[in-house]
Amino acid sequence: MHAPQMPQSARPIVDPSDHPILQDVDRANNLIELFLMRAEQEGDAPFLGRKSAGDWVTMSWSQVADQVCLLAEALRGLGLNEGDRVALVSENRPEWCIADLAIMAAGCISVPTYITNTERDHAHILDNSGARAVIVSTEKLLSPVVGAIARTGIVDHVIGIENLNRQQSPGFRYHDWGSMTTGDASAARAAVKTRSASIEREDTACLIYTSGTVGAARGVKQHHGAILCNIAGAANIVIEDFGVENERFLSFLPLSHAYEHTAGQYLPIALVGEIYYSEGLEKLASNIEEVQPTIMVVVPRLFEVLRTRIMKQIEKQGKAANFLLGNAIKIADKAREGKPRKRDRPMDFVIEKALRPKIRAKFGGRMKAMVSGGAPLNPEVGSFFEAMGLTMLQGYGQTESGPIMSCNRPAAGLKMDTVGPALRHVEIRIAEDGEILCRGELVMHGYWRNDAETARTIQDGWLHTGDIGHLDAKGRIVITDRKKDMIVNDKGDNVAPQKIEGMLTLQPEIAQAMVSGDKRPFVVGLIVPDAEWALEWAQANGEKFDLKALQDLPAFKKAVRAAVDRTNKDLSVIEKVRKFEFADEAFAIENEEMTPSMKIRRHKIRDRYTARIDRLY
Repeated sequence: MHAPQMPQSARPIVDPSDHPILQDVDRANNLIELFLMRAEQEGDAPFLGRKSAGDWVTMSWSQVADQVCLLAEALRGLGLNEGDRVALVSENRPEWCIADLAIMAAGCISVPTYITNTERDHAHILDNSGARAVIVSTEKLLSPVVGAIARTGIVDHVIGIENLNRQQSPGFRYHDWGSMTTGDASAARAAVKTRSASIEREDTACLIYTSGTVGAARGVKQHHGAILCNIAGAANIVIEDFGVENERFLSFLPLSHAYEHTAGQYLPIALVGEIYYSEGLEKLASNIEEVQPTIMVVVPRLFEVLRTRIMKQIEKQGKAANFLLGNAIKIADKAREGKPRKRDRPMDFVIEKALRPKIRAKFGGRMKAMVSGGAPLNPEVGSFFEAMGLTMLQGYGQTESGPIMSCNRPAAGLKMDTVGPALRHVEIRIAEDGEILCRGELVMHGYWRNDAETARTIQDGWLHTGDIGHLDAKGRIVITDRKKDMIVNDKGDNVAPQKIEGMLTLQPEIAQAMVSGDKRPFVVGLIVPDAEWALEWAQANGEKFDLKALQDLPAFKKAVRAAVDRTNKDLSVIEKVRKFEFADEAFAIENEEMTPSMKIRRHKIRDRYTARIDRLY
């Protein structure tokens, strides 16, 4: 089957210099070779950091390399061979990185899985991948894995990072981390070096299972070259636009997600950076201040939460702070529109002295750039952080592309309603029907054991993304919507739901939203009210705070209706949300209504609320 004609093409920015970092990544045959090169260069310099007993402690490059190689040889000692799959079930921690590298150093294929997976999810991945071993961190995470192993009966070995106290291990042999990471480190390094010399860029490094907004998760075959191509392109942006010096990353997103796996783990290795592991969402703000990262990769939902928190903090500081905030946003909006005004310079100077330093300090004071990916970022959110003096970049890609295809960058001109030009050595084209297509070494080698879906997705070397968009005059990608998510109303008009949902959730009253309207006369919405706003509303109106009970009050619904109406003022006639209903609870990973990368699962939500949505028509 031939790809459709592609009249538009984006030329990636060509790096003018041969930087040593890019040379190292370009020359590397695999990720293990690159890592060992860095470990030899850096030796006792800090590499991986974690919080322990209230203090941040680090492991050096040499210590990590020793553990990687010892674990790799121990895996070989269990009888694992080239191409065998090893699943990895763990929260973000230094051992995650060590295990992932060790699996590849053993010549095996890493299969990261989400810690939120159910027994059924694990069973699907174990069965589909044919994993022979599982590395798991805690007793809690082991429980559903054991059930999945019992279902599939294919796992021979389980390695526990913590002491899991396994008295009985039905169907598999249990091994503890300590025994797997001790021995002659020099001999282990020599063995790994010899083995890695035979691993090529074309060889599969990992199977990343897409979290799936629809259907069962599919295993994406990411080869070493795909990830190396990705980190070279990302490193090129850092080098040219910001310079490289003592880079430090704070790892927060799940490492089982392709975005964090590539940009949060292997990009720091390429940049000779340090990686510190966050303690979780509750402590993320304090972790950022303590670690002082230079680069953070985050999903849009987190930026929306941080924006709301910052605005509320400023609102409590009085009229002067709010005056500065309002002017900062106005100045940023003018700049975003390409209409900066000279008369704003004095006010911008005051904001730079009185407001922005306080905001930067909350982000550690060393932040070069925050990179948003995994889902579309509302331009207003990006502009807000720019107004606060923080550089915000939006990237674009898919697990199937390693995952990064493009990224905003200052050198190309930041424009928050685009996702930037293609990365170095990446081609982007737009098909006749508006679908974004991608070609290059970053494109996956297909879906594991799914030739039919591979053939549908990759045609004539071009990855068909399923996203709709176009290229602007500077070759930057502008994404309209997901091809399969597009609403087509009863008159044949196309409506992009993600745009509307993004605008709705910028309102302080609305935490989450999903809109519908396919084959219908108008758009309707399903809304989750913001809990903090609802509490304040209840207190102001003399009502008891019970979110479910509040939703039955006409006055409460009227207040949320006002937020919807404010959004509608900026929408076209066909996009306006005419009616809405409340959801019973927040969309979450636990109720399977969100993916681990914080995208809503439309089919799950529609199935649950079909009757409620139908009543709106």
